[in-house]
Amino acid sequence: MTIPEISRRTLMKGTALLLASTALARQALAQDAPKGGRLIVAADSEPKNLNPAIVASNGVFFVASKVIEPLAEASFDGKDGLSPRLATSWEGSADGLSVTFKLRDGVTWHDGKPFTSVDVAFSALNVWKPLQNLGRLVFANLEAVDTPDDYTAIFRFSKPTPFQLIRNALPVVTSVVAKHIFDGTDIATNPANNTLVGTGPFKFAEHKPGEYYRLTRNENYWDKDQPKLDEIVFRVLPDRGSAGSALEAEEIQLAAFSAVPLADLDRISKVAGIKVISKGYEALTYQLVVEINHRRKELADLRVRQAIAHAIDKKFVVDTIFLGYAAASTGPVPKNAPEFYTSDVATYDFNPGAANDILDKAGYTKGPDGNRFTLKLRPAPYFNETRQFGDYLRQALAAIGINAEIVNADAAAHLKAVYTDHDFDLAVGPPVFRGDPAISTTILVQSGTPDGVPFSNQGGYANPELDKIIQQASETIDTAARTELYRKFQQLAVADLPLINVAEWGFITVARDTVLNVSNNPRWAVSNWGDTALQS
Repeated sequence: MTIPEISRRTLMKGTALLLASTALARQALAQDAPKGGRLIVAADSEPKNLNPAIVASNGVFFVASKVIEPLAEASFDGKDGLSPRLATSWEGSADGLSVTFKLRDGVTWHDGKPFTSVDVAFSALNVWKPLQNLGRLVFANLEAVDTPDDYTAIFRFSKPTPFQLIRNALPVVTSVVAKHIFDGTDIATNPANNTLVGTGPFKFAEHKPGEYYRLTRNENYWDKDQPKLDEIVFRVLPDRGSAGSALEAEEIQLAAFSAVPLADLDRISKVAGIKVISKGYEALTYQLVVEINHRRKELADLRVRQAIAHAIDKKFVVDTIFLGYAAASTGPVPKNAPEFYTSDVATYDFNPGAANDILDKAGYTKGPDGNRFTLKLRPAPYFNETRQFGDYLRQALAAIGINAEIVNADAAAHLKAVYTDHDFDLAVGPPVFRGDPAISTTILVQSGTPDGVPFSNQGGYANPELDKIIQQASETIDTAARTELYRKFQQLAVADLPLINVAEWGFITVARDTVLNVSNNPRWAVSNWGDTALQS
């Protein structure tokens, strides 16, 4: 079937028709939610690789999670905080050397081929373990996946692997791809990474660069009551300031990940027909960090890193850049992860005088122009807040005699510059804490990650003691002992400053109140939206 091209005019017409409705209470039981309609959503970036089995990041998940499914998804009320997807159950062995997954029967890929355990085994061994930015750590010791039948997959590990970690990681690192599409190809460059074929409630229809992604209903989805929507269109709006006006003009119906600037929330919350929602990001705590290239002689000096930490006014950042919608960080684990968090770490109070004194005593004297040295600073382009913090950091560093030259780039160029080419001295990054330090946090400081892995330690930092703690924790089955190791991890990381944690925050979703079943799981924005519906 030929897929019709959607013009901007068609988008506007469809939106107006969908939104000509009343403003009733907008939550519905999944089975009662109306079917049909096109949901138009703001998207602020276009990932270079749209395959979440390779690049486990929210920018990818935002679109791809509707098409490619994980073994399980996060849940507010499911067992262990999980809801079954392609797996219906999971059980770990007492020795930590195996995990058995029972898989869902009757699932087909969007091209009609059956989904079986061989797809899970292929994804785990050929994609998650060797290629994925997060899976390469979670599955570092995975040595085999047995498939005794089409609906059983037994993961076997060469060393004890905490079942707690595997459970916590399921929503993030287990996006399953089809073996028959990727086997025998160069997986990293396969065109299917951007023309997705999955098992999810929506099929990938088309991508018009600079304009939109379009997904259409999967009529053969395994949950026969889903999806509710006929289409989802992700309209590319790189300028976040335009998302609020597009919502008000009824050109889009939903903006997630604080696409509406925080400064506009108070005003837009009072607009008839619009709702502001903070729920749905509980499993996605973002952290504002200063990434550091330790290849640079000055930055390899701990005293310089300490001076930079003292130059940052975290309270100003929280109050002025985040307008209070954030909290100051103490280290690499956020406060809202009480199972692992400790406040017993070194502190670096805002003190430019102390910072200047540290640099003077370290021999980094100011030149006639007042500068000690110049650094290349790359703020991540994903959020207004990361860009604004880049401007703030430049001023904060100037106050201690460090000249920071800002280099802005789009998302693809930023990723390449920082994580492949190492063409930076400092970078402003927004990594995500995903419930367990081993999933997406230790990778930020652990040495040995190959070039080109996004959101990993590409600053050349190497600390054998820290690496040893990370390795021990990855193999420790006892929960209490594992927790203690991660407390030591935080203490050492904050003392040695491989990077500088500044703030931590969640996001806001703004939607027309005709959109039903919003934010009903802790990773809602990056989940499958199978029960999301439109009030007609």
